Amino acid sequence: MAGGLSDAGLAGVRDAVARHVGDERVPGVVALVSQGDQVQVEARGSLTIGGAAVARDSIFRIASTTKPITAVATLALVGEGLFGLDEPVDRLLPELANRRVLRRPDGPLTDTIAAERAVTTRDLLTFTWGFGMQGAMFTAPEPWPIVTAVAERELGAFGPPQPDTTPEPDTWMARLGELPLLAQPGERWLYSAGSQVLGVLAARAAGAPFGDVMREQVLAPLGMDDTAFYANDTSRLATAYERRDGKLEVSDPPDGQLSRPPRFPDGAGGLVSTAEDLLRFGRMLLLPGGNPVLTAETVAEMTRDQLTPAQRANAWPGFSFLDDRGWGYGVSVTEWGYAWDGGLGTSWRSDPKEEMVGILMTQRAWESPTPPPVTVDFWTSAYQAIDD
Repeated sequence: MAGGLSDAGLAGVRDAVARHVGDERVPGVVALVSQGDQVQVEARGSLTIGGAAVARDSIFRIASTTKPITAVATLALVGEGLFGLDEPVDRLLPELANRRVLRRPDGPLTDTIAAERAVTTRDLLTFTWGFGMQGAMFTAPEPWPIVTAVAERELGAFGPPQPDTTPEPDTWMARLGELPLLAQPGERWLYSAGSQVLGVLAARAAGAPFGDVMREQVLAPLGMDDTAFYANDTSRLATAYERRDGKLEVSDPPDGQLSRPPRFPDGAGGLVSTAEDLLRFGRMLLLPGGNPVLTAETVAEMTRDQLTPAQRANAWPGFSFLDDRGWGYGVSVTEWGYAWDGGLGTSWRSDPKEEMVGILMTQRAWESPTPPPVTVDFWTSAYQAIDD
C-alpha cells in the first residue's frame, strides 16, 4: 500500500467536488475516499434544490451499483448449495426452459431458432445468458420488436428501474418467458437484465422475497442498515434529477417511487444506499476472505474477468468500455481493481493494490455512457490524494 491519503491530496478531493456543486450543475454530492483505516467524506450541496443540506448519511438511488450487491447475494446462496454456478436455471426458473433465440436481434419475434443449451447461473452473473441491452437498440430509426415487447410487458429491462409499473416477480418471469433471447446462451455480453433474473432466482431458491434474501445474506452481515429497495427515512433521500431541455428537472421526488416497498425488487438497479454502506461493501471485497459474506476463493472469481475472447469479440456496438476492461460476476474488472457506476449519479470502486475504496453519490442522472465531469474529476483527485 502507498503511504496514505495526504492532507494536500484530500484538499484536492474537496475542491474537485465543490466546483461541480450548484443548482444547475450537481445539486448535492457525498464523496468518500478510504485507504486502510483512513476515511475522508465530503458532503456538499442540497438534497433537493432549495432544500436541506446533504449530509454524510444522506440516501441516494444507486441504480446499477446494485448489480455487484446482487451478485454477492447470489454467490452467497451458491456457497450454501442452494443452486450451482453451472447448473441450468430451469429447476428454479422453468420460464427460461426451452428458449428460442432471434435469428436477428432487430428481427420479428417469430423468426427464431432453438437455443443450443440451457441458461446457467454463471451466464446470468456474467451477462452472457442471451438477453439484455446493446447499444444499437437505442439508435435504431424504428424500435426493434423486442424493445417494444419489453416495454409492453413493463419489464423495465432496457432502462432505469420503474418500481411503480414493474409487476411482481412471478408475473415478471412469466412475461419474460414469453420472449425469445437476442443471442445464444454464452455467445455475447448483453447488459443488465441478468441481474434482474438473479433476484428472482435467489428469492425462489431461498423461499423468501429478494429484499429479505439481500438483507440476510449481505446487508445485515455487513451492517449496511441504510441499504434497501426503498427508503425508510425519506427525509434523508435525495431528489432525483435529470437534464431536460437544457435544465435540471425532477425525475423522482423523495416521496416518489422509492418511498415504499416495490412489487419487484430490482436486482439490476433498485437499491438506495449511503456512502458509508457502500464503503462497508467495498471493504468486504478488499479483505483476503471477503468476510463475513464470501470466501476468498469466491471473491477472487467474482472480481476476475470472466469473458472469453470469443465473447469479447462478439460484443455488439455500444459497449466500448469492454475495450479496456472485463466483466466478472456483476462487476466491471480493470487492471486497478473492480467497480461499477449507477446511471442515476453514483460511482463505486475498490482498488486492492492501493487498498482504496472510493464512493461518489450524486442525484443527477448521467446523460451518456461517458462519465460526467464530476465523476471524472472525483476519481482523478482521489488517486492524486494517495501519498506515494
